[in-house]
Amino acid sequence: MSETGNRLRKLLESPNFDPQNYVKQLSQQSDGDRDLQEHRQKIQNLADETAQNLKKNVYKNYRQFIETAKEISYLESEMYQLSHILTEQKSIMESITQALLSTDKDETSKEMQAAFPKETEEVKQRTLTSLLEKVEGGKNIMDTPGRHLVYNGDLVEFDVDNMSPIQRVHAFLMNDCLLIATWLPNRRGTVKYKYNALYDLESFAVVNVKDNPPMKDMFKILMFPDSRIFQAENSKIKKEWLEILDETKKNKVTKDKHKKEEEVPTSPRDFEGAVDLLDKLNEYLKDQPVTQRVKELRLKVDERVRQLTEVLVFELSPDRSLRGGPKATRRAVSQLIRLGQSTKACELFLKNRAAAVQTAIRQLRIEGATLLYIHKLCNIFFTSLLETAKEFEMDFAGNTGCYSAFVVWSRSAMRMFVDAFSKQVFDSKESLSTAAECVKVAKEHCQQLTEIGLDLTFTLQSLLVKDIKAGLLSYKDIIMEATKHRNSEEMWRRMNLMTPEALAKLKDEMRSCGMGSFEQYTGDDCWVNLSYTIVAFTKQMMNFLEEGLKLYFPELHMVLLESLREIILVAVQHVDYSLRCEQDPEKKTFIMQNATFLHDTVLPVVERRFEEGVGKPAKQLQDLRKSTRPVRVNPESTTSLV
Repeated sequence: MSETGNRLRKLLESPNFDPQNYVKQLSQQSDGDRDLQEHRQKIQNLADETAQNLKKNVYKNYRQFIETAKEISYLESEMYQLSHILTEQKSIMESITQALLSTDKDETSKEMQAAFPKETEEVKQRTLTSLLEKVEGGKNIMDTPGRHLVYNGDLVEFDVDNMSPIQRVHAFLMNDCLLIATWLPNRRGTVKYKYNALYDLESFAVVNVKDNPPMKDMFKILMFPDSRIFQAENSKIKKEWLEILDETKKNKVTKDKHKKEEEVPTSPRDFEGAVDLLDKLNEYLKDQPVTQRVKELRLKVDERVRQLTEVLVFELSPDRSLRGGPKATRRAVSQLIRLGQSTKACELFLKNRAAAVQTAIRQLRIEGATLLYIHKLCNIFFTSLLETAKEFEMDFAGNTGCYSAFVVWSRSAMRMFVDAFSKQVFDSKESLSTAAECVKVAKEHCQQLTEIGLDLTFTLQSLLVKDIKAGLLSYKDIIMEATKHRNSEEMWRRMNLMTPEALAKLKDEMRSCGMGSFEQYTGDDCWVNLSYTIVAFTKQMMNFLEEGLKLYFPELHMVLLESLREIILVAVQHVDYSLRCEQDPEKKTFIMQNATFLHDTVLPVVERRFEEGVGKPAKQLQDLRKSTRPVRVNPESTTSLV
């Protein structure tokens, strides 16, 4: 930019710039209209340059945004995997720690009990009952078996918003819940408090409130979406509340976990032993007379079966773990089948595998090259499908009724695959050649499933046919528009390739298209006795035909055939129109030569290649060639095609 332009830019960019004063001074200093026009042009040039810079910055920022989004996607995938690994490691460490602690804890607790006998469950419940008699509306709290008092005391409740005292309360902490009761101003006999609220220990979190005089010795109880703040009498009592609340909550979680494990006749890692025990018991009860005792035992067995089924169902749930492939589910599936739950086992097995396949597809990184991504996608999906099918056949060999469920699941999984496939191949507007290569890869992988008697080729074709049809029609329209554009600029001149190398290259391209007789339209020099438009049309149409055959399904037969017919008609009609309108005898002869090449060389090759690729003749193309047969014409005549 010139020095004048730089000064103008600095002036316009200055924070104190005043447009009205600037225009006023400019009008006073200019000699006339010409100066104002020149200055206007300078400002316009500066505006154009600024707009161009803005476009470049937008494009640059857009590219950075795309790259950042890709990096975020990669990081998200890696963080997901890392989180999954850490969660599993944490679970393993907790299990080991719990096992070690439980051994020490059992020995220590025995010694402590011998030295300091604890209050019995009955004494604890009696203490709670006597205290709850002082609470109005708290009689039903003792209806829960095993509930006993852990800690209790007076607290003052404060308003969460303005931190002003609301009321005096008495809190009763039990082994599974927390009762809040308010003080009664007018006491009636032994009743001192009134029932206010009862919270399950798992329904709230306890948070320490930092001292901020005069607000001190407080703690908060969070129950989504509400919260309550209480103040203890002093810091020592506050500390006791926080510690005892935390310990009681942990004890409840541990107790619930142990209770669930103890309800099943064996640990989750010994499913076979549990089912063996149930089988032995059922075998024993089968020959016993139906007495009250036997009925009770049968009820208990049914309950144990239900509990074991729940544990096995949990083992097969997708939330449990998706690692290890289909073989990781074999033990749980086999035991569910032994328990007579083959339908449920089939359902859960397939749900687990669907989640695993979906996770694998979601974690697959989207690479720059579409074909590379499709290779990875097909390898992951079809390998998983093959492994699942083999494992299913092994697990459910004696349950033929489940095979229909697997076929339905396979089709559902194929829809999941096609969604990911189409999103990457067709929604991103890839070229027809790239789409054809991707579809070819998918068809080859799908063919591998026939090794185990599973043929999903028709399902794959039916799911892809809509997108492929849209791709063919779109590319057909592009070719027709390009041909019409070339036709509009047609000068009907011979092609001059300038160098022998360029001519040799063109010959190779035409031979690869199947045009063996192209040699007769070339000479010793670098000239070709055909129009550039006809040669370009031939290469483009043959490329469309080859890619269309790679994408071919029986459902697309008429789509491909009609597309070829429409493309050919554009070229044929243009040649026909040129023959009728051209007045120059020499050019008319040259046009006739191009028409002969189109009719006698190109169209037969298209028909033959279509029939080879599809397996049946293209009658519509044959009829088109017959209806456009060129005839020998007098250069002065206007008759061209019949």
